[in-house]
Amino acid sequence: MQTKLLTLAFIEIALAIVLSVLILFVSFKILQRIFFKNVSLRENNIAFAVFTAGIILSIGIILSEIIPSITNMVRLSMSEENNITLGKIIQYSGLYLFIGFAFAVIINTSVFILFSALTKGMNEFKDIQQNNIATAIVVTATLLSITMIAKDSISLLISALIPYPETGNFLL
Repeated sequence: MQTKLLTLAFIEIALAIVLSVLILFVSFKILQRIFFKNVSLRENNIAFAVFTAGIILSIGIILSEIIPSITNMVRLSMSEENNITLGKIIQYSGLYLFIGFAFAVIINTSVFILFSALTKGMNEFKDIQQNNIATAIVVTATLLSITMIAKDSISLLISALIPYPETGNFLL
């Protein structure tokens, strides 16, 4: 049994679970405080539940592209030829999570702007608060579509920021 690999696997699992729960909790609280102060999941507002589920799924999709980059940092730190410290791992992880959260906000905002532009005279937030399920489904589907289209670009951006060790040009 490879204890180093087993340790790394447990670290990655713990890191993924802790970061996901923390980010999703904070995101839900922000969503509830900014957009839906008077709406609760307990009120049988299915539209709010659908919309909230879409936001959480969107953030989860973005996180699924960020967590591997953070675990790559942990892997790099465990190799003998690299001297990546715990402080550097935390610093890069914070940067990756900030970028992911910023893109989640940008995607969500752009969906609301796009949907508002497409439906003049309609207030999506008010419709969702009033349990308009159709509005919630269309807004959520738009949000998830844009998230799925943008996720690979976000992943590429994050991967470009990983401090991989310098390699020589073996082609010359």
